[in-house]
Amino acid sequence: MSQVNKVVLAYSGGLDTSIILKWLQDTYGCEVVTFTADIGQGEEVEPARAKAQAAGIQEIYIDDLREEFARDFVFPMFRANAVYEGEYLLGTSIARPLIAKRLIEIVNQTGADAIAHGATGKGNDQVRFELAAYALKPDIRVIAPWREWDLLSRERLMQYAEEHGIAVDFAKQGKKSPYSMDANLLHISYEGGILEDPWSEPEEDMWRWSVAPEAAPDRPTYVELTYEKGDIVAIDGQPMTPARVMEHLNQVAGANGIGRDDIVENRYVGMKSRGAYETPAGTVMLKAHRAMESLTLDREAGHLKDELMPRYAKMVYNGYWFAPEREALQALIDQTQQVVNGVVRVKLYKGNVIIAGRKSASNSLFDESIATFEDDAGAYNQKDAEGFIKLNALRLRVAARHRR
Repeated sequence: MSQVNKVVLAYSGGLDTSIILKWLQDTYGCEVVTFTADIGQGEEVEPARAKAQAAGIQEIYIDDLREEFARDFVFPMFRANAVYEGEYLLGTSIARPLIAKRLIEIVNQTGADAIAHGATGKGNDQVRFELAAYALKPDIRVIAPWREWDLLSRERLMQYAEEHGIAVDFAKQGKKSPYSMDANLLHISYEGGILEDPWSEPEEDMWRWSVAPEAAPDRPTYVELTYEKGDIVAIDGQPMTPARVMEHLNQVAGANGIGRDDIVENRYVGMKSRGAYETPAGTVMLKAHRAMESLTLDREAGHLKDELMPRYAKMVYNGYWFAPEREALQALIDQTQQVVNGVVRVKLYKGNVIIAGRKSASNSLFDESIATFEDDAGAYNQKDAEGFIKLNALRLRVAARHRR
């Protein structure tokens, strides 16, 4: 292997990254710096420090990135109403550029000359991590052990751990979930196990964040979301930070059976994969944001956003968060959001997010005097519609005459 002096490893403290840590030391003979991020996965990250110290690591970074994740990554994406292939709310995709950004920051702080991650050679995450890293530091060396080593089965990993004295909590092995899971403030994903058969229904005990819709309360829950420039800033009148907004909505929406999805998606690397997702907060945020825009956003601005959204979503899914085209689209989207201010009331009931009301004191484009079915006192001249229709029908009438 070519010379590497110091590498920053994205480290969870689990079996895979603990093995990667030792493998890096043995294979490259390099110093390893560990980085563990709290992005709202709901698991304690501090134990990773003790595991890294036990492995002889001198430089250990454990960072709470929940607010940065929500504020600078999730909220901008939801201003775009981004959905990949009509269903996926991009929970894993949007976390990767933040982790890569922090990896590069630590490289710059420590003088490391490489980063390493535990993404496999079959998935999207390797692409997302590395595209982001190269965009931020073009000459960075990237080490992806799953593309280099021969530890390609759980048995080989366990054997390597035993041979090198890497601690494995065998007491938990029998209780280990059969699924590969990834969680953050926006979602939790499930892959593997019976999900590898697209015909198999997910087991009920797989889900962690939500009750089944049929087991949700028989009474609806009402929530009022206050928007400023396209972002939720308060819930039920209570000001909240972006991360707190998401934590609160995950709890209340999950309790009402909201946010489950089962998707077969097209990975960037070319294969189809099946995954199940829980995105309680995101499901509410998407529906409510569109309701707020419906009241405040100009028709053509809204339609332009809808036309561009699939491109934006694909950029995020494929790992191009730091690419100029995504940043250009973001500037356009953010400009449209200057008027997206007001309050949306949603009703949460047995897996459904139902819009129960929306209002905007300063930016509503809804004019009741024009829209009414009652006497509008001359606010709208219905006779004008005749000329409007005939002008728009002109090309259709010409074509029809030509066919005759």
